[in-house]
Amino acid sequence: MRLAYTIMAVIAATVFIAVGGCENKPAKPPEAEVLEPVNTNDAAVIETKYGKMVAEFFHKEAPKTVANFQTLAKKGFYDGTTFHRLMKGFMIQGGDPLSKDPKNLDLGSGDPGYSIKAEFNNQPHRLGTLSMARGSHPDSGGCQFFICLNRCADLDNQYTAFGKLINGTNVLKQIGTLPTKMNPYSHEKSTPEERLVIEHITIVPREQALK
Repeated sequence: MRLAYTIMAVIAATVFIAVGGCENKPAKPPEAEVLEPVNTNDAAVIETKYGKMVAEFFHKEAPKTVANFQTLAKKGFYDGTTFHRLMKGFMIQGGDPLSKDPKNLDLGSGDPGYSIKAEFNNQPHRLGTLSMARGSHPDSGGCQFFICLNRCADLDNQYTAFGKLINGTNVLKQIGTLPTKMNPYSHEKSTPEERLVIEHITIVPREQALK
């Protein structure tokens, strides 16, 4: 099942940042997978051709989501994936393993083979917030995530915010203004005209990440 891409108007209703493929998979706690130890001083370095973005994590608010993201990153899961969805003034979405194939145009349904329980919290969705994409079921996220390009109050307590950028906001803004085209499956003008490759996501000590 491919990504539904259902986005309702922010002003009118709830915004739905969907990820297909997880709807019929039972949610498994991250403990069911082999998780890497988490150091609360660690940060994520997201490298793209436009530069790097550095994110810190919300360990208290979303500990299992953070552990899952860090484990996947340390395995190289995200390397070579793309930001396959760009909604200007709203968010960029990435982390789909299917996006590693340049010929695959029907993106959004990839997952790590399991889903994790939501950890909705009071962290606001604002410029630079990292949050988990999901399907209609709250516990349907797994690997895909998005980064907010603006204040998105309608997403608060509806999606699991698990980190925020502490460097590279200029890179995020630049990516957020790149040209998009119509997606042939969703009829939504959100497909970047160029492949926005996530070259690497590395987990390193905060001090190292900010050098």
